[in-house]
Amino acid sequence: MEVVGTCGKTTLSSGQTSNKPSNITSIYDDDDDVVGFEIHAQIIMNELIRGTKERDVISIYGMPGLGKTTLARKVYNNPSILNYFDVKAWCAVSQAYNTRTLLVEIFKQATSNKIKIKEDDDVADMLRKVLIGKRYLIVLDDIWDVEAWENLGICFPQGECGSRVMVTTRIEQVAKHLQHHSDPYSLSFLTSEESWELLEKKVFRGESCPPDLLEAGLQVALHCKGLPLVVVLIAGIITKTEREASLWLKVANGLCSFALGEQSMKVIQSSYDHLEDHLKPCLLYMALFPEDHKIPVDDLVKLWMAEEFVLNIGTKNMEEACRVCMSDLLNRSLIMVSGMRYYRDVQYCSLHDVVREFCLRKLTEDKYMQLIVPYNPYQHLHSSESRLCIYIHDDLVKQLNDSNYQLDKIPMLDFKETNSLEFIAHPKLNVWNNQYSNPLDLVVKLRFVRALDLMDVELPDSWATAIQSLTELRYLALCVKQFELKWISHLHNLQTLRLKSSEKLRLRAATLWEMTKLRHVNIDCFSVAWEDNEQESSPTSLLENMKSFGTCNIRFDNMNARFWWRFPNLEELCLSVKDVPEFPYFPIVEVHSHLHFLSLEFPLIELFNSFGWERFCVFPSNLRHLDLAKCLLTEEMVLNIARLKKLESLKLFLGFPSMRSYCWDVTNVEFPALKYLGLISVQIEEWKASEESFPVLEKLVISRCYSFKEIPPSFADILTLRRIELFDCTDSLGVSAMNIKREIEENTGCDSLHVVVVKQN
Repeated sequence: MEVVGTCGKTTLSSGQTSNKPSNITSIYDDDDDVVGFEIHAQIIMNELIRGTKERDVISIYGMPGLGKTTLARKVYNNPSILNYFDVKAWCAVSQAYNTRTLLVEIFKQATSNKIKIKEDDDVADMLRKVLIGKRYLIVLDDIWDVEAWENLGICFPQGECGSRVMVTTRIEQVAKHLQHHSDPYSLSFLTSEESWELLEKKVFRGESCPPDLLEAGLQVALHCKGLPLVVVLIAGIITKTEREASLWLKVANGLCSFALGEQSMKVIQSSYDHLEDHLKPCLLYMALFPEDHKIPVDDLVKLWMAEEFVLNIGTKNMEEACRVCMSDLLNRSLIMVSGMRYYRDVQYCSLHDVVREFCLRKLTEDKYMQLIVPYNPYQHLHSSESRLCIYIHDDLVKQLNDSNYQLDKIPMLDFKETNSLEFIAHPKLNVWNNQYSNPLDLVVKLRFVRALDLMDVELPDSWATAIQSLTELRYLALCVKQFELKWISHLHNLQTLRLKSSEKLRLRAATLWEMTKLRHVNIDCFSVAWEDNEQESSPTSLLENMKSFGTCNIRFDNMNARFWWRFPNLEELCLSVKDVPEFPYFPIVEVHSHLHFLSLEFPLIELFNSFGWERFCVFPSNLRHLDLAKCLLTEEMVLNIARLKKLESLKLFLGFPSMRSYCWDVTNVEFPALKYLGLISVQIEEWKASEESFPVLEKLVISRCYSFKEIPPSFADILTLRRIELFDCTDSLGVSAMNIKREIEENTGCDSLHVVVVKQN
């Protein structure tokens, strides 16, 4: 791909003293200019010098090892900062701190040690008096909680002098809580070029890298994954090795084991120790996924639920409680966002290699055994009874196999504990050991596992017999040719069922109604036919726990209209419909008041020859996200969408290049809550809209629209519009986007709209 235009504002995208583990900044201190921080430093200095005259808090947050303290130190020592502020002070707060001790340290720096402090002096009041009327800069390095700021911040007087407090923290929520005028600043990873520049600088001390080491050096830098701490630690290792490419490549290939030396281990350990007990197994579990794996958040939440890291706290709250845990780990910068949905929810997350290696070491040290305290938001954190669990890993699998599943014969287990021992399965069972090409041989020995993901291997027809004994399953993902619900109907605790098949499946819904604990069902196969015979089950049978339901290639002509009534609390529904609507998809739309996400794919060609089908596409009124694929945008269909007054995102994938183009006129139509609009392969030749059509739109994405010539000029009047992205579109469409940007700048004086144009090579 080639970016042919990127416009908009610059975005880079108790009586003891602090027990900070070790001064990591010291490993950078021999360089005045730290590679990769120049732009960050300039942005922070602008906030310090050119911002509001009122006192402001400048927060820098990010995961351990990114160089937050180093960046703050670089800014703090800059000559322009030295000359600008009347008073400067720096103190390290950390997890354990004493407020008086910190205030004494700040007071001494603020007065250059000219005023002696007695034991009974009110240091807080003395500090306030020293700072009043002065332009001061106070740095609070490594704050872990809001309470620390509340204890210290009251001593820093307000005023119109342009004073600043600069804070570094690992926890995003702390940074956001401290926000006054300036937005918290998220420190990003180094680019591969910056990583190499820093590595070269550290190893060769100002000299250039010899040509014969260049390729190996680049490989070492690349494997550092943009974390400055790792770059510097590795530089210290290879500086002491002979300058041979083969040795450097060996370091690169074994980087994780090298990188977690004493320094970095302490950095991650301090964050881990500060976690609430219920978050520790959630984090360690993520390390079982492969290196650099983008973990789907939806799947991870369901796995956490299955393993009971979160207690069963009711129909409505299990998923929400898991997402609170996810948010807590993100806020502590221990896990990373690696993909966002277009409506701004986190879709994928991942672990940095250093954090993952720490977690794997932690599991090994604990012999893969843990006392797990499940999360219950309605009780005190420590009021829940803990569970003794062991993570199934390669060594245990081998010993299980050798001992014929007799736990008292397994050397690594203390037999006294086996009566209460529970198993936590690897999220991807078939990566445990290559010798288990047929995982069924192993599965039959794991009678008490709660989660089993076999989606990556097509199982033989004997799979159903093998899984008969796994009565505790809560999560089951299968790839099979044949499937019947009755084969798993005895799994009364099952919460999640994911199914993939290359065959046509006929499923009896009567069995489905018996599985009352099901929350998430996703069936991806050639075709699904539901047989719903009300004579075999009560017509009032409900699956009140069902939250999400999805099938690929489903036919509606064989489904009773009452089918959807059985899921009154459904929140997400994804269907690929293979027949033209002949009756309402939602006969009584009020039944699905909880439905917030709907994805529908229509049989496009059949719609051309059908009339009046739109009247069957009246959707539940509380929808917030709607995806429509291969659907004709007739006037009536557009009005059906516009009736959704809470709709925040709309994505339309409408056809093929061979379709005829048409005019899409929404001049007199309003989408009052729509923030995101995505148009993919739409055959619109002309688009008409007024400024009232999309009053709160924030982001417009257009992709592969070859007949599309112009974005409506009225988009320049949308005050909330912040981003337009064009992928593989006509040049004239890009020109119209830039015209809108230019008009917004002229009318408002603000460079608030970002325009991104991407062309396929």
